Amino acid sequence: MAENLIFDWKGTDRAGKKVSGETKGANVTLVKAQLRKQGINASSVKKRSKPLFSFGGKKIGPADIALFTRQLATMMKAGVPLVQSFDIVAGGVENPAMKTLIKNIANEVSGGNSFSAAVSAQPKEYFDDLFCNLIAAGEQSGALETMLDRLATYKEKSEALKAKIKSAMNYPISVLVIAGIVTVILLIKVIPQFESMFSSFGGELPAFTQMVVQASEFMQAWWVVIMIGIGITYAGYKQIHKTSQAFRDGQERLTLKMPVIGEIIDKSCVARFARTLSTTFAAGVPLVDALDSASGAAGNVVYKDAILKIKSEVSGGTQLNYAMRQANVFPSMVIQMVSIGEESGALDAMLDKSATYYEEMVDNAVDGLTSMIEPIIMAFLGIVVGGMMIAMYLPIFQMGGAMS
Repeated sequence: MAENLIFDWKGTDRAGKKVSGETKGANVTLVKAQLRKQGINASSVKKRSKPLFSFGGKKIGPADIALFTRQLATMMKAGVPLVQSFDIVAGGVENPAMKTLIKNIANEVSGGNSFSAAVSAQPKEYFDDLFCNLIAAGEQSGALETMLDRLATYKEKSEALKAKIKSAMNYPISVLVIAGIVTVILLIKVIPQFESMFSSFGGELPAFTQMVVQASEFMQAWWVVIMIGIGITYAGYKQIHKTSQAFRDGQERLTLKMPVIGEIIDKSCVARFARTLSTTFAAGVPLVDALDSASGAAGNVVYKDAILKIKSEVSGGTQLNYAMRQANVFPSMVIQMVSIGEESGALDAMLDKSATYYEEMVDNAVDGLTSMIEPIIMAFLGIVVGGMMIAMYLPIFQMGGAMS
């Protein structure tokens, strides 16, 4: 028996007055029927997403959605009916929240809704407009299993690209944080031991040693204030980043101007644009709508604004390759590939080749960045930690030289 879920709804009553509320039901169709019996014409019925987090377990991530799509595509290609595919996939999922999400979709489909309507009723953070539109296109064309396979490939490649970018950003940051923690521990715990030993020697300490001792004394006196300041700064940054679109846009523009990292992000945006446009256009989505999806998947405000401008020009009858050239953000190679695709009628294939090329460029750039950063970080750690150790042993070397 299908479990009752909570749905938030909006609509109008018999008098035409706008009303809203919540109702329990098995799926959207049954809830709408229930509301009609009460004289309410529902304009929007959405399943509440809160129950997905009531288990206290792992949340649903993009990788979970990508795996779900791949498994569903595999089941349908094997000839397994859609509802039965949901049951099989849900049975192999360990994440309770993901299992509940799949069961909710299965309940919607079992209740008479289409698959596209079922995923549209779920939270947007799991199934965005691109996902829902492609599923709807697959259902309308009678090639849902083919569309699921394309969508799974798209999701897998998108997540692999995001993981590459994150590793490029996170690796140096994590190492530098560890280096900072080690430095603070040395200044607070280790250096004072040497300092107490030096005070019994008498005489003047070398300038380098004095500098390190003064840094240690400052850190001992103010480390709590410094840690609180760092915590407040980080919390303030997170809050501003969450609430201010202008701040996020400025940060995204700045990242493109950063050395090395900016080049990687730039290539990844081109790859995402080409991959999204290729997938949607191949699915039969009109070019203008495909560009709308590509703008949302671009990953950077500079490319998002450029793609929306391209969309506006294409809507007015301009060729895609000319509009891209006018945007002045896309590499000439991609523009040439698009031009060839438009002339030959194989735009999706040319975009797919461009996406693959730039994804490989991102992979190579990240690998090159990692191999370049490793020796730099090791040298930095050696200078910081080794420098403090040399500063502490300088007075001992000085005393040994004086005694000889």
